[in-house]
Amino acid sequence: MSRLDSLMARGAEFLGTRYAILGGAMSWVSERNLVAAISNAGGFGVIACGAMNPELLDTEIAETKKRTDKPFGVNLITMHPQLNELIEVCGRHKVGHIVLAGGLPPSGAIDRIKATGAKLIAFAPALSLAKKLIRSGADAIVIEGMEAGGHIGPVSTSVLAQEILPHVAGDIPVFVAGGIGRGEAIAAYLEMGASGVQLGTRFVCATESIAHENFKKAFIRASARDAVPSIQIDPRLPVIPVRALKNKETERFAAKQREIAEQLDGKALEMAEAQLQIEHYWAGALRRAVIDGDVETGSVMAGQSVGMVKSEQPTAEIIAELVAEAEAALERRS
Repeated sequence: MSRLDSLMARGAEFLGTRYAILGGAMSWVSERNLVAAISNAGGFGVIACGAMNPELLDTEIAETKKRTDKPFGVNLITMHPQLNELIEVCGRHKVGHIVLAGGLPPSGAIDRIKATGAKLIAFAPALSLAKKLIRSGADAIVIEGMEAGGHIGPVSTSVLAQEILPHVAGDIPVFVAGGIGRGEAIAAYLEMGASGVQLGTRFVCATESIAHENFKKAFIRASARDAVPSIQIDPRLPVIPVRALKNKETERFAAKQREIAEQLDGKALEMAEAQLQIEHYWAGALRRAVIDGDVETGSVMAGQSVGMVKSEQPTAEIIAELVAEAEAALERRS
């Protein structure tokens, strides 16, 4: 057994995979084709449910099963108004792992997930939240730093890893995410006590990814500093920042926030509805970029590791490359 295999053993066993490498759930990108490709290559693909309704998720899981007989998971957003129905769909399909993103799950959601027999993976952007989720029944956690693409927190991956891993990695498997683009970083986090890692940005330009050619070209051209977080315009509107490549969309989002803030002022909107509107806004802006190829007025969500995406490659090749780099790094250090 190689050093990498032994460091990944706990995470790989938990996921039921060859490698403890989770695919990040990216709306419109992490669908049946890429998810199956990641699982078939020895990683763990995760369907991004995002704003899907239960019928759409049902189809997506069924289509993914046609493409792989390996384990994969489903990412659900805690604020989804049909969360319970989505959990039910996962239960019917006997999905082995459900990933919950977006803060503390509403009351009863964890019990419902557990009742389906699925293992629960939850996001924990702070040590206190990690401990709370473990007490509530999470089977594993993901700690994701601000270098990631899409919705981000305020703290970097390396700081979160130092804050959280020493305290909880002994209790449950912890996967580190955000800004990981090469195997050397995977090796470092495993040595710090992580059971595995999660990568999103590196898989966007996989051959099997359905992302539009323009979207992939934008990734290949971009450097790390092109992936910037969105700005919060109004302090009353707690908008979770989103990291994406700079374009016209960045300004359009500021205007959208102002419009929603005015509706809050005029009492035309409740806060929960305002936040849901912003979620739908992002889903639409992301779809324009990923599916339609509109990389000017669509949202090109990308992590800072985008600078390490140099070409379109088959998923299996990306995973093999990451594994080889991690093994070489561990070899040099032993």
